[in-house]
Amino acid sequence: MSLKQEQLIQHCEIIISSRRIKNKIVVLCEGEGGIWDTEGRPSPQSYSKMEQMPDSNFYKACVPKLWSQYRPEFFNCGDRKDVLDTYFTLEKLHKENSNNSYLSLEKLFAIVDVDLQIQNITKEYSYSFSDTEPIFCDLYTKLNINEENAKQHHIWVTGLIHKEAYFIIPELQPIFDSFSTLYNSNSLVLRDIYLIMADAIITDSDLKSNLSKVSNRISHCSGLDCTAIDKLRESWKEQFENAEDDTQKNELILALLALKKAKYYWKQIQAPSDWTSSVQTFKDQLLLEIGRFYSEQSNHTKYHIPCFFKILRQFA
Repeated sequence: MSLKQEQLIQHCEIIISSRRIKNKIVVLCEGEGGIWDTEGRPSPQSYSKMEQMPDSNFYKACVPKLWSQYRPEFFNCGDRKDVLDTYFTLEKLHKENSNNSYLSLEKLFAIVDVDLQIQNITKEYSYSFSDTEPIFCDLYTKLNINEENAKQHHIWVTGLIHKEAYFIIPELQPIFDSFSTLYNSNSLVLRDIYLIMADAIITDSDLKSNLSKVSNRISHCSGLDCTAIDKLRESWKEQFENAEDDTQKNELILALLALKKAKYYWKQIQAPSDWTSSVQTFKDQLLLEIGRFYSEQSNHTKYHIPCFFKILRQFA
């Protein structure tokens, strides 16, 4: 549920008057279970805890290790619409009364999920892109970040469907092994999860309804047939089973993660049987380790999130 207008204004006023954003990069991101889930008026103190929320905490962990000073300040803002509304409302409030704002507009950024459905940007905001899809197309080439184009963007969309897709890329298998992670009570093997996800394509009504809109995202995978949902499933499985090398397989995996939502599969991941704390604590620790992996990958355009932070570094 999106923020009501009065909530949006209050949300932005608290951010803009926060001393901790002075001379800092501000990154607005999506986040479940935010401050508006509690009763009563949220306080500035509650906002100081935002970086411990799962979404912003993960992004914070992805910031390159060499970035020791003036690291970004992260704010969970709700769903995609909330994030975009927050971005433009902050911009408006700052221009109206910059003397009472700690915000630096050139340091304000937002990152939202590309998702299956397109999120429009209302005309009143006068942004150079009308919705999330042309932003995606300008940011990515064959699911790699186009660094020259990316430098011009203050609103980013992920290259993969939802941030959970970034939790299960092939390179993360050693981390799952080191944590003795389970899936369906067996040792987690990412290749098996990809095959389960591919099989589930045919029953994904959301993907079916939006296939024609998003098939352009994986058009660089010439062997995939996106003319129908069943043909996509069969062509992906055939290409994956017959891939000549890991490079081709990884390209197909990223294509899958750019179309098929991974949140359900992430939720099925289990702690080892001898784990004595909560499952959420286990996943929080796992995510921090995944974040550390990304924090060391900022020079690779296929790793979208750390590459984003590398580009942000020039604004610090």
